[in-house]
Amino acid sequence: MDAAFTAEQDEMRRTLREILGKRCGPDEVKAAARTAAGHDGELWQQLARQLGLPGIAVPEEYGGVGCTPADLALACEETGRVLLPSPLLATAALAAPLLQALGTEAQRSALLPPLAAGALTAALAVPGPALATALGLTGDNTAGEWSGGGRAGGVQARRDEAGGWRLYGEVAQVLDGHSAGLLLVAAHAGGFARSRTLLFLVRADAPGLARTRQAVLDETRPQGRIQLRDTPVELLGDSDEAEVTGALAATGRTAAAVLAAEAVGAAAQALARTVEYVRAREQFGRAVGSFQAVKHRLADLYVHVQAARSAAYYAAWDPEQGGLALAQALEALRLTSAEAIQLHGGIGFTWEHDAHLYFKRAAADELLFGPVHRLRAHAAHRAGLFTPGAAPTPERVAV
Repeated sequence: MDAAFTAEQDEMRRTLREILGKRCGPDEVKAAARTAAGHDGELWQQLARQLGLPGIAVPEEYGGVGCTPADLALACEETGRVLLPSPLLATAALAAPLLQALGTEAQRSALLPPLAAGALTAALAVPGPALATALGLTGDNTAGEWSGGGRAGGVQARRDEAGGWRLYGEVAQVLDGHSAGLLLVAAHAGGFARSRTLLFLVRADAPGLARTRQAVLDETRPQGRIQLRDTPVELLGDSDEAEVTGALAATGRTAAAVLAAEAVGAAAQALARTVEYVRAREQFGRAVGSFQAVKHRLADLYVHVQAARSAAYYAAWDPEQGGLALAQALEALRLTSAEAIQLHGGIGFTWEHDAHLYFKRAAADELLFGPVHRLRAHAAHRAGLFTPGAAPTPERVAV
């Protein structure tokens, strides 16, 4: 495996950093997050036109750039630096891969080109606070309890008289769920005797669909509540026997690598801003950063960030390691953002200071996709580290 970046990847990162540097200062980020859509629509279109950002990992035959998930991860490291509020994660890392994996040729041809062009955004709606389980990051997603278990709760699907599908139920904490033009809703079908989880396509103008934006900890990650009242929908794929849980788990591994790179970008920027501050801030007639205790704390943070970056880059080329890389990156972001508040002193503790944006991102991401100890525990379980009587192999030790 050649892990060196190509000239094209370096150029993409340079261009993206230049654009975001001009358009994504802390004030601009806050203003974009507080719009009705939760992001800057003009900037989103610019990123789509100039870099093809929404379609980086979409095949060229469907209007995408035709790159790999590794390229998407590298791009997300840059968006993570500025905490860019955008539909990129929900659209490109969660919805598009599921459309590619499960959709019919007609569905892919109709939906992937506008997604890749930035004209359409999408969101994955998973009942309850179970996104990490549904994606196979913190547990086995084949059991089905996360989607309602065939009993009350979650979203239920039933056949109508015409042979179509209708949904009823409620989903909260849907990333970009309040504004996405297309929803991929996980619903329980078949009743208790033949229970199974299926994915359905729901258009924003579907009858019986109601959406509201929720108040969340991290406003740069807008979320919505979706209510479905006998809503007519379209089954994703051409059969209700599709391996939905397998596709969700594969998408989860790739999304974890993308999220890890994004968290590394945020942690690196939080550390850089803290270093800049302690160099300029003076106490007792000398720079705060010149004190040995501060140097030690910053050195520890640097090690955490660099270790997380190495894990994220490895996972970008080998998504099987996505869960472990995400755990490493989320931990690095949590530690770095917390220390950033501490080392900024009195001003860092004010709620309006920019350091809190990074701390909120760390906390919110761990609530959505973690926690860290469960990510590591599930990765260890998948690797067979705790299988009774199993001797540790070099591969397992490496994991």
